[in-house]
Amino acid sequence: MQAPHPVSAGAPLALPTRTNYRVLSATAVVAAIHVALLAVIMTLRHDPVQPALESHVMTAELLPPAPVAAPALQSIAPPPPQPTPPVHTKPKVQPKPTPRPTPTPLPQAAAPSPTPVAAPAPTPPAPAAPAPPPAAAAPAIGKETMEIAAPKNVAHLDCNIAKPDYPALSRRRGETGTAYVKFVVGLSGKLENIELKKTSGFSRLDDAALAAVHASTCKPYIENGQPVRAAYTQPYNFNLDD
Repeated sequence: MQAPHPVSAGAPLALPTRTNYRVLSATAVVAAIHVALLAVIMTLRHDPVQPALESHVMTAELLPPAPVAAPALQSIAPPPPQPTPPVHTKPKVQPKPTPRPTPTPLPQAAAPSPTPVAAPAPTPPAPAAPAPPPAAAAPAIGKETMEIAAPKNVAHLDCNIAKPDYPALSRRRGETGTAYVKFVVGLSGKLENIELKKTSGFSRLDDAALAAVHASTCKPYIENGQPVRAAYTQPYNFNLDD
């Protein structure tokens, strides 16, 4: 770096250079900025300071309503009791005691005689009568004997056999078959011991055959001039062609 040349007293002053001009301009700008900041600070200092707001919280407490005093009830004096009229009662009449009848004394029996009485002599037992001979057995009645006897199987009877009703449901379903019903004709001609001896394969047809026998009537079966219990089997043929 070169040292500046000394300026002589008698020499003329040199003109400012461009560098010095820049320095002066920067200095002026800085001074202007400082002046502006100072003016702003002074302005803020003179502004009125707003007072700080204080918030106060108020707490309110609700008190229950004061009880309303009930109106005093005026005591009503009860009415004075009315005098009760005297009741006249009749004096009670005490019943007179009824005299009890005096019991009549019973007659006393005479005292037994001290003399002993002789006992009567015992009577000898009578001879036993001879036992009667056993009665002869009564002859059995022929009618009762025939009723107890087993019925006789016969091939023909004098009967009015009822025709069975063909069940409508069996006819619609095409049910066919032959049911055999056995019965006994009593001594009076009454039908007894009616039972199904052989089924037709359908319960409706069997029931119709049994109902037909119950509706039938017969005459007693006579053998050697006497009625005899006779057993007979009646077939019932159920056919859709009938």
